[in-house]
Amino acid sequence: MKKIGLFGGTFDPPHNGHLLMANEVRFQVGLDEMWFIPNHKPPHKTDRKRADSRHRVKMVEAAIQSNPHFRLELIEMEREGPSYTVDTVELLKKRHPEDEFFFMIGADMVEYLPKWHRIDDLLQMITFIGMKRPGYAGSTAYPLLFADVPAFDVSSTLIRQRIKQEKPVDYLIPKAVERYIKEHHLYES
Repeated sequence: MKKIGLFGGTFDPPHNGHLLMANEVRFQVGLDEMWFIPNHKPPHKTDRKRADSRHRVKMVEAAIQSNPHFRLELIEMEREGPSYTVDTVELLKKRHPEDEFFFMIGADMVEYLPKWHRIDDLLQMITFIGMKRPGYAGSTAYPLLFADVPAFDVSSTLIRQRIKQEKPVDYLIPKAVERYIKEHHLYES
C-alpha cells in the first residue's frame, strides 16, 4: 500500500510555490508520492480563460520532471464537465484500491470544506491535509491533518501578470516552465 498525496489545481502556470508545498507536505506527512492533477474545468473558477489544457499539462510535466516522488495524473483531463474532487477520488480509488489517498488543500480552502460537492462522501475516502498560512484560522469541524509550509508568496495570477508586463519570472517558476511559456508565447497578451 502506498500513501499518495493528491494536489489538484489549474496550474496556469505551475510555479515554485506549488513545488515547495507539494514537497513539504510529502515530507511532513510521510507520503510515498505526490500526484499533480490539473483540473479540466474547476467548478469554482469560471471567471476567466485558462491556457489550453495541453499547455497546462506540458507545463506540469516540465515543472515536476526532476523530482522522482512527483507524478502527473491526467484523470480530470479524461472527463468532460466540472472537475469535482469526489468524482476524481472515486475513480482513483477504483483504479488503485490498495492505496491510501490524501488531498492537499490551501489554508484558504479549509473554511470552504462544508460547501464542497458531496463532502461527507469525500471524507470517507480520503484524508485532507491543510497547509497552515498566516491570516487564515485553519479551524474546521472536519478531521484534517495540517502541514507547516514555508511562506512563498507567489501565485499563478502574479506570474501571468508579470509575463504580460514583460517582467522577469526568475526564481518564481522552474526554468523548464519558463522556457515552455516563452516557446509557446503564453500569457503575453
